[in-house]
Amino acid sequence: MQQPHRHAKTDSEVTSSMAASSPPRPPYYVQSPSHDDGENKTAVSSFHSSPAASPPRSLGRASRDTSSSRFSASKGPSAAASSRGGEPGGGRRGSPWMKEAAIEEEGLLMDDDDAGGNGAGGGLPRRWRYALGFAGAFFALFFFFALILWGASRNQRPVVTMQSITFHNFVIQAGTDASLVPTEMSTLNATVRLTFRNTGTFFGVHVTAQPVTLYYSQLLMASGNLKYFYQARKSQRSLTVAVVGDKVPLYGGGSGLSSTPTTLPPAKKRAPPVVVPPPPVPLQLAVRVRSRAFVLGRLVKPKFYTEARCSVTLDQTRLGKAVSLKKACTYGH
Repeated sequence: MQQPHRHAKTDSEVTSSMAASSPPRPPYYVQSPSHDDGENKTAVSSFHSSPAASPPRSLGRASRDTSSSRFSASKGPSAAASSRGGEPGGGRRGSPWMKEAAIEEEGLLMDDDDAGGNGAGGGLPRRWRYALGFAGAFFALFFFFALILWGASRNQRPVVTMQSITFHNFVIQAGTDASLVPTEMSTLNATVRLTFRNTGTFFGVHVTAQPVTLYYSQLLMASGNLKYFYQARKSQRSLTVAVVGDKVPLYGGGSGLSSTPTTLPPAKKRAPPVVVPPPPVPLQLAVRVRSRAFVLGRLVKPKFYTEARCSVTLDQTRLGKAVSLKKACTYGH
């Protein structure tokens, strides 16, 4: 018996049969990500509008839509956002020109940070500016401290006190100078005593002095040198200076000077002659003492000057005896 001829079913018949056997499902659609370029939009629209595309209710399209929606759901909102360019509904940020603009903006921000870190003035790094600021503050504090020490040391001036003078010899005689000019010559020998006291509480002083001089009017009669010495803080010492003048030419300036007593005849007969001592000689004693302190090494070096001028009278009847100078001197700085 001949079998009836069976025709092969087409896809449309299979689809229709499956659709008839299975209950109808409600249609649902998956919205694909939007893109800026017009080609993707055209492709999508042409795909949906193409007659060759399978019907929306077809099994293959439905299965593909279902799997695509499940895959999108499994990724979650973050994956969907990242697939659309990093923000919901914003695929524009993923475009090439936006990426290039973001890179340029980031580079400008880095340049601004570098410019702010290097400084607008000299282009120095921040650590160098900190180092320079620290050095400037240190030197300012050091200068201020040195200024305080200098001011404190200026108020602690050394004190020079003239004590006494002793005349040992005084002679006026005739002679000639180095050019053999005849003139009167003066010889004077004396000793000057003085005290030096350092009042500094935190520094010592180095002391030198100009020559100690004895003047008659404006004529130099004798001089002596005060040797260099160092005086520690809050201490004092007594000094002795030999003031000597050996055969100093007077050139007529000492016409009223004499070292020889005058003998006068007695007022009555058989009386001894009267011996008149030479007249006293008014002199001016001068000394200038310089003191230097090293308070802060060689940086703070205050200097002190003390000048003493004394009026003293040479009495030849009191040779060898000390004459007090405590009330005969004036002091200057």
